[in-house]
Amino acid sequence: MTSGDTVELRCVAEGDFEAWLPLWQAYQAFYRIELTEPTTLVTWARLLDRSEPIFGAMAWQHGQAVGLAHWLHHRSTWSARDDCYLNDLFVAPAQRRHGIARRLIEFAAQAARSAGCGQIYWLTHETNLTAIALYRQIAERTGFLDFRIKL
Repeated sequence: MTSGDTVELRCVAEGDFEAWLPLWQAYQAFYRIELTEPTTLVTWARLLDRSEPIFGAMAWQHGQAVGLAHWLHHRSTWSARDDCYLNDLFVAPAQRRHGIARRLIEFAAQAARSAGCGQIYWLTHETNLTAIALYRQIAERTGFLDFRIKL
């Protein structure tokens, strides 16, 4: 990517599925997970359903999808305002280190701010050092650890 290359960010649209799917699959491969096709289809449907509190954006360069972000709004017991959880963030390997991830985060944050959310937050794997370096520049590390029980 050169300095003259422009990247457009926009919310996902119904016709974007074929461009979104390879990024979604590459994101899963990056984290060594494989979601079922029904989960993928439900995720896509939720991204398009205006009654759902889940949203998505994609980064486009020369007509190619090069990044995605998914976020959701939820209630919090710590604030009267909703929180925004940045659920997924992925940039194609060839386009990394050019500010696209930062722009996708800013896009999601602005959408959340416009919706009245009080904060945006996210998780990443402790081995994702490149992403962590960016996150330290733009966000506060809270010190909380993530624990889960599969149900």
